Amino acid sequence: MSRRLRIALSPSRASDYQRCPLQYRLKAIDKIPEPKTVAQVKGTLVHKVLEDIFALARDERTYPRAVKMLKPSWSAMVEKDPELHTLVPDAELMDFLVECRSLLRGYFEMENPLGFDPHAREQFVNLRLPNGVPVRGFIDRVDVAPTGEVRVVDYKTGKKPKPQYAGDAKFQMRFYALVYWRLHGVIPHQLRLMYLKVIDDLIMQPSKEELEYFERDLEELWSKITRDGATGNFEPRKNALCDWCSFHEFCPVQGGTPPEYPGWPDAR
Repeated sequence: MSRRLRIALSPSRASDYQRCPLQYRLKAIDKIPEPKTVAQVKGTLVHKVLEDIFALARDERTYPRAVKMLKPSWSAMVEKDPELHTLVPDAELMDFLVECRSLLRGYFEMENPLGFDPHAREQFVNLRLPNGVPVRGFIDRVDVAPTGEVRVVDYKTGKKPKPQYAGDAKFQMRFYALVYWRLHGVIPHQLRLMYLKVIDDLIMQPSKEELEYFERDLEELWSKITRDGATGNFEPRKNALCDWCSFHEFCPVQGGTPPEYPGWPDAR
């Protein structure tokens, strides 16, 4: 039996807490599962194909080959999680795969994978920052140029947010830039979010000062989380995404009741 990982901060869990501390608790501590969505599994499938395409020889990394990988990759996902068949039944599978194919087309419009080999794909990162904050997550891709510059790449299968709503995306990329720097001692030269649906990207070039400031922000955020973890007082917070939350039955704002607090995981 594998040892359970201790609780840590990831970009998604950080966003959860900043949006609604109770939602963070229900996901990260109570581990209450959320229903999968078609959009989520579509993203998972496209990410899987884009990861696997780089396992092929360069001259095989073509759009037609990527499209041919969709169906077997989906079959493998359904074999591992049969509930996906209910989410995307056979009658809807063709339309689902066509949408995935369109996202792959977006990728090949933005980049030519025949010309380079990534340094890392789906890189799992798990460490404690110098300030004591535990962090964890997956980096979609890391590229290293012959001259040594590092690029961190993340694929997005949803819409590109308007600039005023791009905070979560920028937070995620700063997060992985900081983690990469603390792991390898090198600050990424470029952070690239590839929005495949709209064939557009968001590019950032982080500085040492920016990442040091961001690291202090994470320390402050983790301090708030652990304070709430000690007391169990994770307050609900009404926000623009409340209507899409799957935890209404546990939320006092929605007339629900939270389950009994199970305690902070590291203290069990």
